Amino acid sequence: MPDRIAQLYQRHAQAFDSARRRAFPERGWLERFIRTIPRGGEILDLGCGGGEPIDRYLCDRGYHITGIDIAPAMVQLARTRFFRHRWIEADMRNFAAEPGAYDGIIAWSSLFHLDPEAQQSVIQRMAVWLKRGGVALFNSGPDRGVSIGQFEGEELYHASLSPGEYRAIFARNSLAELAHKAEDPDCGGMTVWLVGKA
Repeated sequence: MPDRIAQLYQRHAQAFDSARRRAFPERGWLERFIRTIPRGGEILDLGCGGGEPIDRYLCDRGYHITGIDIAPAMVQLARTRFFRHRWIEADMRNFAAEPGAYDGIIAWSSLFHLDPEAQQSVIQRMAVWLKRGGVALFNSGPDRGVSIGQFEGEELYHASLSPGEYRAIFARNSLAELAHKAEDPDCGGMTVWLVGKA
């Protein structure tokens, strides 16, 4: 499934990038996310796309970004726009980072393309990569299940654990729930989690 998703985003990189640049419903959540991150802090963006609008918002506020994406065309867009930052073509399931390397981690509209077991593994590694006091922001579905969406006429896989399952993962990995909103009407109906490392 991840290979098919990578190919879809590669084929439709320009269309996806254009759509993302027209809307910024997550701005309020990003403001909460950076509240405790010092200016100049290190942020990892898992599934960075072309860097718009999230990474532009973060770059403009003085953060250092490492972005990874599975689609080469997306990574090239981000490199062209933000050449002073680090952009890597990689699958988040296999990405490796030093423990405590990041003040913040974002997986916006990306983690939920993985199956539930892979999501659990990535969240566990996110907890390792965060500095003490660091924060992570990601999306899920409102409850456990699989949903097949559409983009440019092609099927797009999404999956989610239940809220209780996410909370159990947090508890096992020294992550504290800071904020959660299911199907947030102020964020395009997205279900959002903000967690911090104790």
